[in-house]
Amino acid sequence: MQAPFSFMRRACILCLFVLLPALAAAATNRPNVIVITLDTVRADRMGFLGSKQGLTPQLDALASQGVVFEHAYSQAPITPVSHATILTGTFPQYHGIRNFGDRLPPSVPFLPEILHAQDYGTGAFVGSIILDPKNGFASGFERGFDVYNAGFHRQKTGERREASMQRRGDVTLGYVLEWLGQQKGSPFFLWFHLWDAHDPYNPPEPFRSRFPGAPYNGSIAYVDATVGRLLDYLRNQGLYDNALIAIAADHGESLGDHGELTHSIFLYDATIHVPLLLKLPGNRFAGQRVKAVASLVDLAPTLLDALGQTPPPAMQGRSLLPLIGNPHRENRPSFATGDHSERSFGWSALVSLRNGNQLYVRAPSPELYDLASDPGAKINLYPRNRAAAVRLAIQLDSLVKRISAGAPQALQDGLDEKSREKLRALGYVASGKTTALTSIDPKDRIDVANDMHDASLAIEEGKEATVIPLLLSVVAKDPQIQAAQYYLGIAYSRNGNFAKAIPPLRKAIELRPDALMAQYELAICFYETGDLNAAATYFEILVENRPDWSDARYSLASIYARTGRPQEAAKDLLIVLQGEPDHYRANLLLGRMLFLNGTFAEALPYLEKAAAVQTDSGEAHSFLADEYEKLGRAGDAARERAEAERLKQPNRP
Repeated sequence: MQAPFSFMRRACILCLFVLLPALAAAATNRPNVIVITLDTVRADRMGFLGSKQGLTPQLDALASQGVVFEHAYSQAPITPVSHATILTGTFPQYHGIRNFGDRLPPSVPFLPEILHAQDYGTGAFVGSIILDPKNGFASGFERGFDVYNAGFHRQKTGERREASMQRRGDVTLGYVLEWLGQQKGSPFFLWFHLWDAHDPYNPPEPFRSRFPGAPYNGSIAYVDATVGRLLDYLRNQGLYDNALIAIAADHGESLGDHGELTHSIFLYDATIHVPLLLKLPGNRFAGQRVKAVASLVDLAPTLLDALGQTPPPAMQGRSLLPLIGNPHRENRPSFATGDHSERSFGWSALVSLRNGNQLYVRAPSPELYDLASDPGAKINLYPRNRAAAVRLAIQLDSLVKRISAGAPQALQDGLDEKSREKLRALGYVASGKTTALTSIDPKDRIDVANDMHDASLAIEEGKEATVIPLLLSVVAKDPQIQAAQYYLGIAYSRNGNFAKAIPPLRKAIELRPDALMAQYELAICFYETGDLNAAATYFEILVENRPDWSDARYSLASIYARTGRPQEAAKDLLIVLQGEPDHYRANLLLGRMLFLNGTFAEALPYLEKAAAVQTDSGEAHSFLADEYEKLGRAGDAARERAEAERLKQPNRP
């Protein structure tokens, strides 16, 4: 009985001896490292994972030259949480990103920072405001990057999503290729994020026409083509063969599975099973397929291992390289967590464990599935097989305890003490910790989550008036749903009814004091209703907790300027411009303040920059004309004055 096992063990050891010299050789060449993350891409749409729909010819070709992990799983069905896991090699319980707007602590290991310390050039290029550190999201993600290309802003009335909160993959790719052309000498680490498969699905032509009635599939095909353009560039520039390339989706999309329209709540395969590809330098192990379970938390340690480096001890994932070519299918349970239902709705959080063919979901109504016979997780075996569920629950408890150990303490409070004191002064019980208000199972309220998702889209599309009745109905039935209070406040605000927006936004903050997005919206409402002191207090909380949030800091500076605090205003404006030299409003306001103070020479560069950044701003040209007049530059003043007058014309050329 021992012989087969002994033979298998010797085969595994022999396999590792074969692998290690090749991997060591790759490490000596200092390969470039490229991580491409595909937002909201289901595994079952990939040709290399069995799809027959023909959506991914570029990824399929790459798969033939790399390693495919057939059973790869995300640790969370939400963008910032999953990306934090990918880049840190730690679980959400450790890195602390659990929802939108959470901050990544500086003590958590971070792959770009590790490589940057080894003289890698580092660049991040993201497709959505959700991963923009300067807009209150993804704070801390910029650590270790020479370039973090985002530059989004909150959508204005009548503005397209692609012009504000997201951008097409080919636009992001344009910045990627420009940056790659500047990389000389040293190796580089590139993170390229594609948002295009995220709802609302809106693929460009010809993909829209190729997949009529299936815009999600068209979006997947567009993402594939965009990745293909990057791969072609790498090949043409001689950068492909020796590159270490990883491609992964952060999570999938439910598309109605178990009643969920999109993602963020449930932990079934529709959102948690993800495509994962690894191309090693020299196309080593091309065509290998790994059937053992892999997790996205394993990706950062795997990349470091492929570079011949030992991952830092704080990284909790395990290298996937020993699984390649290994005939023994190692059992690696995969963990996933869903906190969005708790933090945004006050329902129970969900946690899952995949072990072999079994999927266990901890919820008020626990779930157990045999994915071998029931891949769609339709038959809950928990009522008749509680013993198996208990065993998995014990494993889950042990895992959570282990991955939570040593988590940075700063994460436990959400807000700093100064901010909590300000919230107490405003009438809130300022606890940053959020606990479930009820034991409501998300399965029983998924229709409400779908409604909130649709409401958010309607608000973004300028249809806020249409969803106010729905939101009023939801908060009347359950005033403890933080997301409903938040969206109701935003709907009123976008509709110009700032006074009506204040009570639901205050309630949203009462339910979740660390909800910085709600505080931002409330600050705007107080500003618009003339309560500048209250607005300043909320903006102060925002900049204290998210120092890189440019718009929040600019807004605070503008209030200081209007309330007789010019020195504080100038200080904050200079901080904004240090991070964003082309910030139009900061340049304009600081330049005008200096002009009114009589320091004309100091004002000039800021006013010139404002007019150059936003050439169609009559106000910028008018202010610049005033400046030139004071400096005695009559010709320049006349030119700028004429341009300001031209811009005032309704039918200007």
